[in-house]
Amino acid sequence: MSRHSLILCTSCAGGAALAGQVARMLGAEAIAGFALHRTDCMNGCARAPTLAFRAPVKVAYLFGGVSAAHLPALAAFARLYAAAADGVIADARPLGDLRLR
Repeated sequence: MSRHSLILCTSCAGGAALAGQVARMLGAEAIAGFALHRTDCMNGCARAPTLAFRAPVKVAYLFGGVSAAHLPALAAFARLYAAAADGVIADARPLGDLRLR
């Protein structure tokens, strides 16, 4: 069972294609403990596609305007998030411009 959830909106432009790319990234990068959940709307259409990282007893993160170009940063974030007991990422600089999304 996955402890962490990566939730991705698939109803806005680019969301469905990005979901497939994220699923492949999780497998290719061997990032354990994450489950990808697709949802119809996250009410972030102005910054589509939108995705969130969530886990029990951890803070949640919401990113918008994400593309395939952000996959390396998303992989790095997933590892940092999984390693953080409370989900707080103390130094987000390795995430590049993902931290501003």
